[in-house]
Amino acid sequence: MGRIYDATWGRMFAATYDRGLKATEEAGLRRMRSELLAGARGRVVEIGAGTGVNLDLYPDAVEELVLVEPDPHMAKRLRVRLAESGRQATVLEAPAERPGLEGASFDCAVSTLVLCTVPDPEATVAELSRLLKPGGQLLFIEHVRSRHPGLAAWQDRFEKPWRFLADGCHCNRDTVATIASSFEVEAIEHDRTPKAPPIVRPLVRGSAVLTG
Repeated sequence: MGRIYDATWGRMFAATYDRGLKATEEAGLRRMRSELLAGARGRVVEIGAGTGVNLDLYPDAVEELVLVEPDPHMAKRLRVRLAESGRQATVLEAPAERPGLEGASFDCAVSTLVLCTVPDPEATVAELSRLLKPGGQLLFIEHVRSRHPGLAAWQDRFEKPWRFLADGCHCNRDTVATIASSFEVEAIEHDRTPKAPPIVRPLVRGSAVLTG
């Protein structure tokens, strides 16, 4: 029964994902995505590509694009959007922690609203550092644990029900610390997720570089 329920919920979540984020995107998130992805270049890997909301925002400086998405329902919609876009890209239906890609082969990695949901964020960030060439850049937009103790406490209280409703999303992860464990964070801006519940409103966007 659990597997049937999970499959049904996953299909429903994928089908309503774009519609559910529409107000948030129009209120500023899409602008944030566009500004972030303007810095993408060379060979790019995007993890948790979802339904492909970033597809038409990549600049001409991107020479090759690999889209990694583990959920089969999301990946199905991603392939449809990719075909309609006319853009050349490769879709891999694989987990972000183990995409099966060659190490030190990408110039840029992209993560937008993904590290909240991956089962193992530390392993995911470590894998991104493995995939990037020395000096490679990680571009990210992620909702994070609040810097304010009161809101952080509410995030902890609601983490389990939110994770159930939002298909595995953890609202209280300290994602900046996770990124900093494998990268040097070179630019970061604390912001707010537009038109979002308070527990997922704290947002960071920025870039990190692979050193050493």
